[in-house]
Amino acid sequence: MTELVTIQANEKYTLLTMDDGKANALSFAMFDAFNAALDTAEAAGKVLIIAGRPGKFSAGFDLSVMGAGGEPMMKLLRAGADLSVRLLTFSTPVVLAVSGHALAMGALLCLSADYRVGMQGNYKLGLNEVAIGMTLPWFGIELARARLDETQINDAVGLAHVYDPESAVSAGYLDEAVEEDQLMHRAVELAESFSALNMAAHKATKARVREPMMASLEEALRRDFEAGGSAIAASN
Repeated sequence: MTELVTIQANEKYTLLTMDDGKANALSFAMFDAFNAALDTAEAAGKVLIIAGRPGKFSAGFDLSVMGAGGEPMMKLLRAGADLSVRLLTFSTPVVLAVSGHALAMGALLCLSADYRVGMQGNYKLGLNEVAIGMTLPWFGIELARARLDETQINDAVGLAHVYDPESAVSAGYLDEAVEEDQLMHRAVELAESFSALNMAAHKATKARVREPMMASLEEALRRDFEAGGSAIAASN
């Protein structure tokens, strides 16, 4: 079995690549591998690029766990929320090379990075929870409010609208969409450009810009996970 997350050190950036050989479902094992790779990347202190497997960035949470409900579901949700917070507060710029479909928690990862490059093509991006019978957690609601275009919130969240890469730029899931063969080239180009920033100043300024958002997320996490997450469990 190949590694779920591989890490490649470069002079000006660190590249993390998720690849489970399938849809890049965010399982317990994937979260463990992701966080271990982030530990290494943070220690390196360079711009971070996160990529997925060709055609599939991430289909979201492991549905075998989500469908079972109970404590395992809540633990997986918490792992996703914690990963979003970690990316939002990461000490260096985070560039996502969104290499294909990004749905549910995969779309929330798009809302958790500093800059998101997608690729043109027949790919789906969005929060499809309502369409598959799930209520979006409060932390997902707050990420959407903070990062999506205000006019798109109702369609994107309440109506589970799924976007193609070009419309995902207008909605706020992506910052730009490039031709498929240019995805990694563009991500590296951006990372090398961002490497000229003063990282301490970047981290401190990002924290100031996102202070209201992080306060809202903290309250959302309290609502999601207080009393063992009974509010979420009751809504699914």
